[in-house]
Amino acid sequence: MKSKFKTAIAAAALSVSAVAAHANTIVDIAAGDDRFSTLVAAVTAAGLAETLSGPGPFTVYAPVNDAFAALPEGTVETLLKPENKQQLTNVLLYHVDDRKLMAGQIPAGSNYFKPILASERLCITAGSDGVMIADGTGEMANVVIADIQADNGVIHVVDKVLLPGTRPACH
Repeated sequence: MKSKFKTAIAAAALSVSAVAAHANTIVDIAAGDDRFSTLVAAVTAAGLAETLSGPGPFTVYAPVNDAFAALPEGTVETLLKPENKQQLTNVLLYHVDDRKLMAGQIPAGSNYFKPILASERLCITAGSDGVMIADGTGEMANVVIADIQADNGVIHVVDKVLLPGTRPACH
Protein backbone atom coordinates (compact mmCIF):
# COMPACT_ATOMS: atom_id res chain seq x y z
CA MET A 1 0.00 0.00 0.00
CA LYS A 2 2.83 2.41 0.86
CA SER A 3 4.54 1.87 -2.50
CA LYS A 4 1.32 2.71 -4.41
CA PHE A 5 0.99 5.87 -2.31
CA LYS A 6 4.63 6.83 -3.01
CA THR A 7 4.11 6.15 -6.71
CA ALA A 8 1.01 8.35 -6.76
CA ILE A 9 2.87 11.17 -4.98
CA ALA A 10 5.81 10.85 -7.38
CA ALA A 11 3.47 10.93 -10.41
CA ALA A 12 1.70 13.99 -9.02
CA ALA A 13 5.01 15.73 -8.39
CA LEU A 14 6.15 15.00 -11.95
CA SER A 15 2.95 16.39 -13.46
CA VAL A 16 3.21 19.55 -11.35
CA SER A 17 6.85 20.07 -12.34
CA ALA A 18 5.97 19.50 -16.01
CA VAL A 19 3.36 22.26 -15.80
CA ALA A 20 5.80 24.56 -13.99
CA ALA A 21 8.44 23.88 -16.65
CA HIS A 22 6.12 25.18 -19.41
CA ALA A 23 7.16 28.76 -20.03
CA ASN A 24 4.70 31.61 -20.31
CA THR A 25 6.50 33.61 -22.95
CA ILE A 26 5.22 36.84 -24.42
CA VAL A 27 3.94 34.87 -27.43
CA ASP A 28 2.22 32.28 -25.18
CA ILE A 29 0.41 35.02 -23.26
CA ALA A 30 -0.64 36.90 -26.42
CA ALA A 31 -1.77 33.70 -28.15
CA GLY A 32 -3.90 32.82 -25.12
CA ASP A 33 -5.77 36.15 -25.17
CA ASP A 34 -8.36 36.82 -27.89
CA ARG A 35 -7.72 40.59 -27.65
CA PHE A 36 -4.36 39.99 -29.38
CA SER A 37 -5.42 37.70 -32.26
CA THR A 38 -4.46 40.25 -34.93
CA LEU A 39 -1.09 40.87 -33.26
CA VAL A 40 -0.43 37.13 -33.05
CA ALA A 41 -1.33 36.72 -36.74
CA ALA A 42 1.04 39.56 -37.63
CA VAL A 43 3.90 38.20 -35.49
CA THR A 44 3.43 34.79 -37.10
CA ALA A 45 3.31 36.23 -40.65
CA ALA A 46 6.51 38.20 -39.97
CA GLY A 47 8.28 35.10 -38.66
CA LEU A 48 8.90 36.70 -35.25
CA ALA A 49 7.05 34.18 -33.04
CA GLU A 50 10.18 32.12 -32.36
CA THR A 51 12.25 35.22 -31.56
CA LEU A 52 9.63 36.61 -29.16
CA SER A 53 9.37 33.18 -27.53
CA GLY A 54 13.14 33.24 -26.92
CA PRO A 55 14.93 34.15 -23.72
CA GLY A 56 14.65 37.93 -24.13
CA PRO A 57 14.34 40.07 -22.17
CA PHE A 58 11.72 41.96 -24.15
CA THR A 59 9.23 44.71 -23.50
CA VAL A 60 6.36 44.54 -25.97
CA TYR A 61 3.91 47.38 -26.45
CA ALA A 62 1.07 45.13 -27.59
CA PRO A 63 -1.79 46.67 -29.59
CA VAL A 64 -5.22 45.12 -29.09
CA ASN A 65 -7.38 44.07 -32.04
CA ASP A 66 -9.32 47.36 -31.89
CA ALA A 67 -6.05 49.25 -32.44
CA PHE A 68 -5.41 47.31 -35.65
CA ALA A 69 -9.05 47.82 -36.71
CA ALA A 70 -8.57 51.60 -36.33
CA LEU A 71 -5.89 51.64 -39.05
CA PRO A 72 -7.04 52.78 -42.50
CA GLU A 73 -9.11 50.12 -44.26
CA GLY A 74 -6.98 47.44 -45.91
CA THR A 75 -3.79 48.29 -44.00
CA VAL A 76 -3.64 45.06 -41.98
CA GLU A 77 -4.49 42.90 -45.00
CA THR A 78 -1.78 44.63 -47.05
CA LEU A 79 0.85 44.23 -44.33
CA LEU A 80 0.03 40.52 -43.96
CA LYS A 81 0.83 39.81 -47.63
CA PRO A 82 4.10 37.87 -48.07
CA GLU A 83 5.58 40.57 -50.33
CA ASN A 84 5.20 43.10 -47.46
CA LYS A 85 6.91 40.95 -44.82
CA GLN A 86 9.80 43.42 -44.28
CA GLN A 87 7.43 46.36 -43.76
CA LEU A 88 5.33 44.27 -41.34
CA THR A 89 8.49 43.20 -39.50
CA ASN A 90 9.57 46.85 -39.15
CA VAL A 91 6.18 47.85 -37.73
CA LEU A 92 6.28 44.98 -35.23
CA LEU A 93 9.88 45.60 -34.17
CA TYR A 94 8.88 49.22 -33.47
CA HIS A 95 6.73 47.74 -30.65
CA VAL A 96 9.60 45.85 -28.98
CA ASP A 97 12.38 46.96 -26.63
CA ASP A 98 15.25 44.58 -25.88
CA ARG A 99 15.02 45.21 -22.14
CA LYS A 100 12.41 44.36 -19.53
CA LEU A 101 10.89 47.73 -18.64
CA MET A 102 8.23 47.66 -15.98
CA ALA A 103 5.98 50.74 -15.96
CA GLY A 104 7.53 51.88 -12.67
CA GLN A 105 10.99 51.88 -14.31
CA ILE A 106 9.98 54.42 -16.95
CA PRO A 107 11.26 57.79 -15.74
CA ALA A 108 8.74 60.55 -15.08
CA GLY A 109 8.35 63.01 -17.91
CA SER A 110 9.01 62.44 -21.61
CA ASN A 111 12.00 60.42 -22.73
CA TYR A 112 13.22 58.83 -25.95
CA PHE A 113 13.34 55.05 -26.03
CA LYS A 114 15.04 52.97 -28.71
CA PRO A 115 12.95 50.05 -29.94
CA ILE A 116 14.57 47.06 -31.65
CA LEU A 117 13.88 48.84 -34.97
CA ALA A 118 17.15 50.67 -34.42
CA SER A 119 16.64 53.53 -36.88
CA GLU A 120 13.56 54.73 -34.99
CA ARG A 121 12.67 56.23 -31.61
CA LEU A 122 9.58 56.31 -29.40
CA CYS A 123 8.80 59.11 -26.99
CA ILE A 124 7.41 57.59 -23.81
CA THR A 125 5.77 59.89 -21.29
CA ALA A 126 5.14 58.70 -17.75
CA GLY A 127 3.08 60.81 -15.40
CA SER A 128 0.13 60.90 -13.07
CA ASP A 129 -2.17 60.06 -16.01
CA GLY A 130 -0.25 56.86 -16.75
CA VAL A 131 2.08 56.03 -19.63
CA MET A 132 1.66 57.35 -23.17
CA ILE A 133 3.78 56.63 -26.25
CA ALA A 134 4.28 58.95 -29.23
CA ASP A 135 5.21 57.17 -32.44
CA GLY A 136 6.59 58.29 -35.81
CA THR A 137 3.24 59.78 -36.81
CA GLY A 138 3.23 62.02 -33.72
CA GLU A 139 0.06 60.30 -32.51
CA MET A 140 -0.20 59.09 -28.91
CA ALA A 141 -0.93 55.56 -27.74
CA ASN A 142 -2.06 54.96 -24.19
CA VAL A 143 -0.84 52.07 -22.10
CA VAL A 144 -4.20 50.66 -21.01
CA ILE A 145 -2.81 47.66 -19.10
CA ALA A 146 0.75 47.71 -17.79
CA ASP A 147 3.15 45.09 -16.49
CA ILE A 148 1.79 41.76 -17.77
CA GLN A 149 4.78 39.68 -16.77
CA ALA A 150 6.08 36.89 -18.98
CA ASP A 151 9.00 34.56 -18.40
CA ASN A 152 10.97 36.43 -21.07
CA GLY A 153 9.86 40.00 -20.43
CA VAL A 154 6.81 42.19 -20.00
CA ILE A 155 3.80 43.27 -22.04
CA HIS A 156 2.23 46.71 -21.91
CA VAL A 157 -1.13 46.77 -23.71
CA VAL A 158 -1.60 49.82 -25.95
CA ASP A 159 -4.67 51.23 -27.67
CA LYS A 160 -2.92 52.20 -30.93
CA VAL A 161 -0.63 50.51 -33.43
CA LEU A 162 2.71 52.32 -33.23
CA LEU A 163 3.95 53.36 -36.66
CA PRO A 164 7.52 54.30 -37.57
CA GLY A 165 8.15 57.60 -39.34
CA THR A 166 9.48 60.94 -38.20
CA ARG A 167 11.18 61.02 -34.81
CA PRO A 168 8.43 62.16 -32.43
CA ALA A 169 8.85 65.38 -30.50
CA CYS A 170 9.89 64.58 -26.95
CA HIS A 171 10.20 66.92 -23.91
